[in-house]
Amino acid sequence: MASDGKPQTQSKFRRLWKRLSESLRVQLLLWIVLPLIGVICVNLVISFQSAEATADLVSDQLLLASARVIAEAVTVDTNGTVAVDIPPAALEMFDIGHGDRVFYRVLTAWGTLVSGFDNLPEPKKEQVGEDAVFRDSPVRVLTLNHPVIGLARDAEVSVSVAVTLNGERAMRQRLWLSDFTKQVLLVLVAGFVAIVGLQRGLTPVLRLRDAVREQGRERLDPFSPETVQTELRPLVHALNDYMERVQSQMAAQRRFVSNAAHQLRTPLTLVATQASFAAREQDNDRRNEALQALRSSTKQLARLASQLLTLSRAEPGSRRPRRDRVDMTAATRQVLDTYAETALRRQIDLGFEASEPAFVEGDGPMLSEMIVNLIDNALRYTPVGGTVTVSVSKGDEWVQLRVEDNGPGIPDDERAKVFERFYRIMDVQPEGSGLGLAIVKEVVDGADGTVSLGTSPSGGLTVDIKLPTIKQDRSEPVLS
Repeated sequence: MASDGKPQTQSKFRRLWKRLSESLRVQLLLWIVLPLIGVICVNLVISFQSAEATADLVSDQLLLASARVIAEAVTVDTNGTVAVDIPPAALEMFDIGHGDRVFYRVLTAWGTLVSGFDNLPEPKKEQVGEDAVFRDSPVRVLTLNHPVIGLARDAEVSVSVAVTLNGERAMRQRLWLSDFTKQVLLVLVAGFVAIVGLQRGLTPVLRLRDAVREQGRERLDPFSPETVQTELRPLVHALNDYMERVQSQMAAQRRFVSNAAHQLRTPLTLVATQASFAAREQDNDRRNEALQALRSSTKQLARLASQLLTLSRAEPGSRRPRRDRVDMTAATRQVLDTYAETALRRQIDLGFEASEPAFVEGDGPMLSEMIVNLIDNALRYTPVGGTVTVSVSKGDEWVQLRVEDNGPGIPDDERAKVFERFYRIMDVQPEGSGLGLAIVKEVVDGADGTVSLGTSPSGGLTVDIKLPTIKQDRSEPVLS
């Protein structure tokens, strides 16, 4: 049982750690508190050094005062003998409750020991305290040279005083702990203030989150930017813009589905009627005629379904965009090869004019579908025995694809409408679905190009498409 509990505890700890690490509150709090802790750690090191210097200074002042008291107690009798009676105050000033031991030494200028410990360490500089070791104990020692009047010649006595470090260590600890307590208190107060500030600062964000959650799936009402801080208002504007685009796409999809359902209903009904008629007909000729009509309707229905699928794939955001290098000359020639039989059957002169490769960047399959719809439309609306001419030319900045026919053309006042889905011109043969030029427009827009309609020299329709040209990079594959 114990072995089963440990993995569960680790799993809970990992989930908790992941939740905390992904929390905005925790991240902001860490960005505030961790640098503050770093600064405080540096400050504590500086405080420790300052406490050490302060304790050394206080100890040196006590040692100097004790040495002066001892030096002033040195006397010389009439025989020239140097003597000293150590004043109790010189030693009692170190009695601050930490059990420190005091050592002293008094030497004449000629090196005679007057009193004290002869082997007491000698500091390098006068009146400057120095750490040393005496009798296996760390001590702080200081030496004072003091003049003595009364000898045959004026001379100095050297007074050295040393004290163990118990009191100095206690002083350092008190000074440092005082700073440490203040710094810890500062971190706690800063952390508490940061938590309260973050909670209050994030309240508008949380309200925005709740407002987003409360909205129904079908509701995409914009949010007021005034409810959040100025730094978050661009996010609210971006969210509103996104919801507006989503609403537009949803509306377009609803229209598309409605139109598609309407367009598919008629050919499906016609297919069902023709199939029922063929099934009931006893005359072979009339049955074959009905089956031929059924095949024609089925072919048109398949074409409509294919165009609907192509249009859905050409819409922005429907799939991941591709950036292929496409040779429009080769791609157009390949499509024309597939329509050569159709042109021959209808006795249409299908011509192609191109002198060199012309490279563009875009979605290769969709560009091919664009060419298919252009040529299919031209052949569909060109009368028997007519002419369709396709040309590809290249400029410095654009590749131009032009399709000309001698069909009925499109009136000027309807040229802007023919790019709408399912739009058909009145009094024109109703074979088309109204999707061909809509697909062309979507593909051209996706490739950052332009499409325009005009009148051919023979009175038919001219479709001009311009796509940004690129230079061929032989290190990359070219789609055709």
